[in-house]
Amino acid sequence: METLVLLTARTNRLIRHLPKLTLAVLLLFTIPYSFGQKTEAKLAFTVTMEDPASQLYHVIFRCEGLKGETLNFKMPVWTPGYYQLMNYAKSVENFRATDGSGNALKWEKTANSRWTVHPRQAGTVTLTYDIRATRNFVAGNFLDESHGYISPAGVFLHPEGQLKHPVTVTLKPYTKWPQLIATGLDSVGGQPQTYVAPNYDILYDSPMLMGKLEQLPSFEVNGIPHHFIGYNLGPFDRAQFIADLKKIVAGSAAVIGDIPYKHYTFIAIGPGGGGIEHLNSTSISFSGEQLNTRAGRNRMYNFLAHEYFHHYNVKRIRPVELGPFNYDQENRTRMLWVSEGFTVYYPYLILKKAGLMTEEEVFSGLQSNIASYENKPGHRFQSATQASFETWEDGPFGRTGDEAYKTISYYSKGPVLGAMLDFKIRHESQNKKSLDDVMRALYRTYYQKQQRGFTEKEFWAECEKAAGTKLTELADYAATTKEIDYPNYFAYAGLAIDTTSSELPGVWLGISFREKGDSLLVTETEWQSPAWNAGLRNGAVILAIDGQKATVDALSAISKNKKLGDSVRLLVWQNGQQKETTAVVRKKSERNFRISRLPNPNPLQSAILKSWL
Repeated sequence: METLVLLTARTNRLIRHLPKLTLAVLLLFTIPYSFGQKTEAKLAFTVTMEDPASQLYHVIFRCEGLKGETLNFKMPVWTPGYYQLMNYAKSVENFRATDGSGNALKWEKTANSRWTVHPRQAGTVTLTYDIRATRNFVAGNFLDESHGYISPAGVFLHPEGQLKHPVTVTLKPYTKWPQLIATGLDSVGGQPQTYVAPNYDILYDSPMLMGKLEQLPSFEVNGIPHHFIGYNLGPFDRAQFIADLKKIVAGSAAVIGDIPYKHYTFIAIGPGGGGIEHLNSTSISFSGEQLNTRAGRNRMYNFLAHEYFHHYNVKRIRPVELGPFNYDQENRTRMLWVSEGFTVYYPYLILKKAGLMTEEEVFSGLQSNIASYENKPGHRFQSATQASFETWEDGPFGRTGDEAYKTISYYSKGPVLGAMLDFKIRHESQNKKSLDDVMRALYRTYYQKQQRGFTEKEFWAECEKAAGTKLTELADYAATTKEIDYPNYFAYAGLAIDTTSSELPGVWLGISFREKGDSLLVTETEWQSPAWNAGLRNGAVILAIDGQKATVDALSAISKNKKLGDSVRLLVWQNGQQKETTAVVRKKSERNFRISRLPNPNPLQSAILKSWL
């Protein structure tokens, strides 16, 4: 995602080196000019949480100097970085409006996410409301006796038409907690726990974590401080982790050649799933226990590198549709396969060059990406650009339910397209250019100079400029379901890829399941599998198998004990009725897409592989 930036990129670089007093004067004169509007009004939030067991944040929003016969206040319906409608407004409770003397003002809710207040010429309007915070998720709001997390789009109202207005936030954590707060916002000098955002885009881009937190030792990259603060971090080697995290940050910055922020904070909300990128922070689910195995460490480091690299790719190097934002509706783009997919691809190389992944692990990562969509039918129905545009309905990993087979995830196809584009540019330029040059050009041209996002046409123009040739076939691979010639593109980098099919052991029924009481719940039915053709769908409950009670052992035994063409009788409860159906099992073939070095690469292939890794 992207937000409006208060200062130009050039000014940002300058102010990092100015004394505090000079900086304050610079901001004083820069703010009115940058906003392009008068800023006499003063907007200030105070958030308290003195009864965290209630899971309610109490919000006081004091607005001084807003003009109008009526004032509309709105809450976003989504948060940038998570491309799903959230309906944050449903969590607002106990809404009230008063004037400067505490007298009640008339108000009504005039839309799902809009409150209209009648100020009666009041110079000050104060809104008070509670936010029910029960979703422990990086795009949600959460509060309990141990910690609190705020996703700002779901807490802070904005006056309609005033998104560019500066705003302050004072947080008052529960008194029994340490008063440490993790956020990317700048603090206000002399006002404890008070932060300033130059506009609402910055505020909505700056989550906050409070509670029984732990702060790991900070580190610097290129003189810029980086912090890691989290809740319930778990057991792991903290010194080694920080040393490795510094390598990840340094390796990412080396790709673009610039660090555009004054400070950066990793905000670890505790165990779970999910992460969301921000301009100078990231919210991540984190469990240090994962770092105690090689596989777990690889997953965690890839995840951290992904969320960190996003502050370049999507926050600053962004499709033009992703900012300035419309917080009232979906913000669609066809380019998430670049914004998200390339941000899956780059961590492989960043971690390899930092000595945190092996060559084989890089190959395995790309191999898994290819197999995850090529071995599912969705690649025949949906392109990467369609998956990007339709994510608001489908979800980030494709549809669930009966139509899951029609979709793919841009998280899977995007990194593969990124690798192939990288190989093609290196090959056509005789290894003088790479995808890095494209990313740097997009960063300099559209973020730093023009302060906007790029169009699809401009993206492909930068790619073709680096390659020195047209890239029509690659553009088709992104925008269509055309079969991809993987061997040709991977050979550019001296790599072989196995695209042959092989038969999986045992016979195939085609369902995933979990235990539900004394039966089995079908969680996924593969398209055109024996189970699919027998009428089973997600949500069906299997009661009996071949006349015997349905158990995990009985279902697992089908693959071992049945032969090709054998029947399986299933008694199921589906769509409110009990029925018996028969599935005829068969064999299943898949491609593994194993990647390896070519045995006899030519000099250009060897050079590309060496520089790529």
